[in-house]
Amino acid sequence: MRRILVQVSKELSQTRRDRLSVALALLLPAILVILLGTAISLDVRSLPIVVQDLDQTPLSRELIDAFRASLSFQIVPLAPDRSPESALLSNRAKGALVIPARFERDFRRAAGVSVQMLVDATDSNTSTLVRGKAKAISVAFSAAHGRPAAVSDVSTEVRLWFNPGLDSRKFYGPGSFVLAMSIFPSLLAAIGLAREGEQKTILQVYVSSISAHEFLIGKILAGMVIGAAEWLLLLGISISLFGVGLVGDPSAFLTASVLYVFCGVSLGVLIGAAIPSQAAAVQALALVSFLLSMLLSGLIFPIENIPPALRWVSNLVPARYFIEVVRDALLRGGGWRAVWPAVLAIGAIGSLFYSLAWWRLRRMQLDL
Repeated sequence: MRRILVQVSKELSQTRRDRLSVALALLLPAILVILLGTAISLDVRSLPIVVQDLDQTPLSRELIDAFRASLSFQIVPLAPDRSPESALLSNRAKGALVIPARFERDFRRAAGVSVQMLVDATDSNTSTLVRGKAKAISVAFSAAHGRPAAVSDVSTEVRLWFNPGLDSRKFYGPGSFVLAMSIFPSLLAAIGLAREGEQKTILQVYVSSISAHEFLIGKILAGMVIGAAEWLLLLGISISLFGVGLVGDPSAFLTASVLYVFCGVSLGVLIGAAIPSQAAAVQALALVSFLLSMLLSGLIFPIENIPPALRWVSNLVPARYFIEVVRDALLRGGGWRAVWPAVLAIGAIGSLFYSLAWWRLRRMQLDL
C-alpha cells in the first residue's frame, strides 16, 4: 500500500509540474461544458428574411410588422430591383415573404388570400421551423382581425428551395464532409511535427541550413497531398451516400477546398510546433479543431442561435466558412457571387495560422 501511495504522489507531482497537462486536464472539460451548455440551442431566433410587398397597403404593412415583431425573424432590406430569390441564392436571407397585389382588398372581402413564403431548405431543421413559425404568425394575424384562428383567411403557401424533400441527409452530409476535413489533415500534421519534437529529431532541422519557411512549406505541401486524397475519397462518399452532387460553377468550391486543406495543415503544424508531445497535441487539436468546428460553425444549428458572448469566436473558426461553401456547391449553386467572402476568410485564417507557425519555428531556431 505504501508503494502505491508513493506512486500516486509521484504521478500527481509530475502532473503538477507540467503546466500544459494541468491546463488540458482542467480547461478542456470546463470549455466543453461551457460550449455544450450555452452554445447549443434549438430555438430559432433572428433568422434573416426579406419581404416583397406587391400590395403596399396599410394592412400589408401590418402583416410585415407582425413578422418583424416575432423573435424568430429579422427582416433585412431588399433592393427594389432585386428579386426575393436572389436574396436566397446569395445567402443574405433564409426566407422570403411575398405579399401579393390586392391583398387588403381580398382580405376585407373575406376572399382567400395566399401569402407566399420562400424558404431556403439547405438547412432542413431550420426550414421546418420557419414554415411552422410563418403559419403561426399568419393564423394569429387573421384572428387579430376578427377571423377564426382555426380557419385563416391568410394562407401561407410555402415553397422549399434547394432541398424540397427536407432530406436530412442533404443537411448532415455536407456537414460530415466538413467535419472530417477539419480533423484529419490537421491531426496528421500535428502528430508528425510533435513526434519530431518529442524524439528530438527536430534539432537536426535547427542546426541545418534550411530556413523556417522552407521547412514549413515542405511539411504543408506533403500534408496537402494527403489532404487532397482524403478530399477526393470523402467527396465521393458524400455524393454516393447522401444523394448530393456538384451544382453550378465548382471553381469556388475547388478554390475553397485547397485553401481549407492549407488552413487545416497549417493549424496542425502550428500546434505540433508549439506542443512537442503527441498526446498533448492531439488533445489540443481536439479542442481547437473538432469541438469548435462542431459547435461554432453552423454544422448542427444556425450561427444566429449562438449567444453573442460566444458568437464572435465563430469568426475565427474556418469550418464556419467552409461549410457555407460546401452547402452552396452541393445544394444551392450560387457560385462565387454567393461565397466569395467565405473563400477569402478561409485564406486569411490559413495565412494567420501559417504566420504563427513560422514565428514559432523561427523563434525556436533563434533561441537555439
